[in-house]
Amino acid sequence: MRKVNDVILRTVVKGVVLIILTLGVYLFFSGHNAPGGGFIGGLVLGSAIVLLYITYDIETIQRKMPFDFKKVAALGVLLATGTAIGSLYFNVPFLSQTDGYFNIPILGEKHLTTVTIFEAGVALTVIGTLVTIILSISEDD
Repeated sequence: MRKVNDVILRTVVKGVVLIILTLGVYLFFSGHNAPGGGFIGGLVLGSAIVLLYITYDIETIQRKMPFDFKKVAALGVLLATGTAIGSLYFNVPFLSQTDGYFNIPILGEKHLTTVTIFEAGVALTVIGTLVTIILSISEDD
């Protein structure tokens, strides 16, 4: 079988994936104060990964990005449930959040919250599940 010359497609996808990843990160972090968060950020980030799988072949992307996305989803569930259970450890209601201002070297004083950890868990779960489903559908029988 003759290999298709898709240099233009691959070149354009590199730029598009960068834009999609930037949007995904923005949506993830804006979810604390505006619409967005872990779920929609995870969907957008996962779609960038799926676009790479569609443009290149599965083996190439798995060599460059050697993640087992089932484990990524499991790590996300662990993070999300860990923050939920952590609230019980401190004798506050389930899924309670806490926040504070911390002085971080170089960055200065930053506002940090446990919701970001929970949202990261949600995002990882969504990314892992989305990519696993797409890869399962694309497998040859």
